[in-house]
Amino acid sequence: MTYITKKAISRRTMLRAAGVTLGLPLLDSMVPAQTPLAKTAASPKVRMGLCFIPHGAVMTNWTPAEVGAMTKMSRTLAPLEPYRDHVTVVSNLAHKMAAPGGPGDNGGDHTRSPAVFLNGVHPKRTDGADIQAGVTIDQMAAAQIGQETPLPSLELATEDFSGLVGSCDVGFSCTYMNTISWRTPTTPLPMEINPRVVFDRMFGDGATVEERLARIQQQRSILDAIQSQVQRLQGKLGASDRTRVSEYLETVREIERRIQLSEKQNSNSALAVPGTPTGIPDDHQEHSKLMFDLMAIAFQTDITRVSSFMMAREVSYRTFPMLGISEGFHPASHHQNNADRLENLTKINTYHVSLVAHLLNRLKSTPDGDGTLLDHSIILYGSGMSNSNVHDHSPLPVLVAGGAAGKLKGGRHLKYEPETPMANLLLSLLDKAGIKKESVGDSTGLLAEF
Repeated sequence: MTYITKKAISRRTMLRAAGVTLGLPLLDSMVPAQTPLAKTAASPKVRMGLCFIPHGAVMTNWTPAEVGAMTKMSRTLAPLEPYRDHVTVVSNLAHKMAAPGGPGDNGGDHTRSPAVFLNGVHPKRTDGADIQAGVTIDQMAAAQIGQETPLPSLELATEDFSGLVGSCDVGFSCTYMNTISWRTPTTPLPMEINPRVVFDRMFGDGATVEERLARIQQQRSILDAIQSQVQRLQGKLGASDRTRVSEYLETVREIERRIQLSEKQNSNSALAVPGTPTGIPDDHQEHSKLMFDLMAIAFQTDITRVSSFMMAREVSYRTFPMLGISEGFHPASHHQNNADRLENLTKINTYHVSLVAHLLNRLKSTPDGDGTLLDHSIILYGSGMSNSNVHDHSPLPVLVAGGAAGKLKGGRHLKYEPETPMANLLLSLLDKAGIKKESVGDSTGLLAEF
């Protein structure tokens, strides 16, 4: 039941204290008096999460057997089975702009793949400062729907790129491999790997570096700092809103607790790792889930509506002992069609998909207006490479999840003509988010029936 008062609480209500700011999720009490919640929720805000993974996939295990309505996910996509009705697998897309562009442009596939993923623009071959690629769709969205939120966009990653400078792949600057987000053709955006930095960026309120460090050292919770304001706010809310706020605050506290635990583990580690930022979990699964949780809560509180996540970098040498795989990710991707190595790469692909399932679960379990965050989101997951053994860029492993506020239907496997530009999907995603563009990169138009 909607809680009606003569004066509604502002949608941008913030709790502020001790150098921190805490936004609130959409509450019934934010609906103006005598305004049906259904009317307010009829135009929910679309959120966009864009997730990149390197080294392609074993396509025979990625691609669903059925075309059209899906009754069963493929082996690699099996972790997404609980969310099948919200998932659309898109086959036969190609990123031709990630391939060599002409004589003297051979090699460089590992740097071009992330640079092209969200823009469909062939990057300039250079290992100097004169880098040039294309504006990515997350920044196109940020320029339009991101101007209504405290953070226009949020760029996340799990692997440190700070030490990668100069040439990383046959004459291409490492910059191309260090990010998937470009604000302008010459302005790449850094991807943040430290959950503490992301947390403080989301909830900090202009505090100095010294003040933030002091709070970390004192282990003082953001929620402790605003406790009195929370109590006053709860007194103004109806029962359903009080429950929703309590659940939200508990989520914030749990994320902060996990970050603090990571910091404590890092500070007590006997291993000397120079330059390792505070707050980065040693466990990759925990690290990835923390970043997804931060993305979800940023969407929930309207801190941002646009986020990109580079879940691993190209030429990653991360190992997966929890999967029984000691070989690094990049070497494992050069499987040479060996059955055992294809099996290992399939396990790695499935593991990364399971992390996306964590995000979808978080979004599906979070109310938002008349639906859930998953209903109102667009989540892209995929790679700029197909068969990593030969460094090709078609057909790409790509899927889209979420309902786009009623504009996107899931439970489908859409198979287009071979070599259909991936940029057609990028253009279509912007269209679903209400952002009209004539073209993106090498697009030829919107995807039919998407």
